[in-house]
Parts: sequence; structure tokens; C-alpha cells
Amino acid sequence: MRSVSQYLAIVAALVSFADFAQAQSSSRGQASYYSHAGRTANGETFRPGDLTAAHRNLPFGTRVRVINVRSGHSVVVRINDRGPFVRGRIIDVSRGAASALGMIGRGIAQVEIQVLR
Repeated sequence: MRSVSQYLAIVAALVSFADFAQAQSSSRGQASYYSHAGRTANGETFRPGDLTAAHRNLPFGTRVRVINVRSGHSVVVRINDRGPFVRGRIIDVSRGAASALGMIGRGIAQVEIQVLR
């Protein structure tokens, strides 16, 4: 017989796997960019010129292609931070990535993100 804590551990693992599996497909939404001093959630020093991004649940180190839906510009970024923390946004990219996507002027863009294997 399994204990309640074993069942809770199994449920937690399944929920984490479901979140990860859902993030593996491409998705569309709004992106923004950020430029702050300090450390990222994975402990690296933030460098605005690097092609990095923040995502709520993709594992650190995951490479993601971000495509600006309007312009067609795309860039491959590495997830090294957590966020975005604004409702409706699916990814925060570094200033360097935002420049490559052509979104510096507006600050936000409709994007499609594709996880690269």
C-alpha cells in the first residue's frame, strides 16, 4: 500500500512532466525584452548583448527559436532566466535578441517560439 506522500510525489512528477511536455511544442504569444543588472535565475551574470531569454518553465540551457510573426525575423536564444512575470507574455528576451528580432522600438512583439532539440 502506498502512502499519501508517495501519491503526492507521483502527482507532482506527472504535473512537472506535463508542463515540460506542453512547453516542447511551438507556441505563440507576446514577447518583451529586458535589460537588468545582476544575476539570472541560473546564477549567470546577465549580459544584455547575449542571445538569452527568460521562460517560466523550460529547463535552463534549452535552446529556443523565437520568430517575430510580423517581420519574420528570428533568433535562437538560450534559456537562462525565469519569467516573464507580466500576464499574456510567453518569453522575455535579452536586448541583443530583441535587436535581432527588430522589436527594440516597440518593446514587445507577437512571436512564435519553437523548442530546438
